[in-house]
Amino acid sequence: MVKHNQSSSSNPRVDYEYRRKKNAEEMRMQVVSFTLMIFFTVVAFVTVAAGFSKWFVIPFILLLACVQVAFQLYYFMHMKHKGHEAPSLFLWSGIVVAFVTVLAFMTVVWI
Repeated sequence: MVKHNQSSSSNPRVDYEYRRKKNAEEMRMQVVSFTLMIFFTVVAFVTVAAGFSKWFVIPFILLLACVQVAFQLYYFMHMKHKGHEAPSLFLWSGIVVAFVTVLAFMTVVWI
């Protein structure tokens, strides 16, 4: 669990050290998420190259894509930070509406 306490010191040196530590943590998380996204991309390519059934490959790649979108939103677009609640609400609401719409159209087409 990462604590997000702000420094309340009036000492500029302490504030600088606090910001430096937070920036280092943020950069580490971005590097880790970037590495995981590259790994997921390689896994997707290997899955396709291995010749698995399309009934396994397509949902698996879509799952990896959803995980990568979550990484993009939370770590590279900083949606996990305070102050991004309203944009986050609208973004996730749009994703839910898009998912329900696609699901409804797929259901109508299959009937």
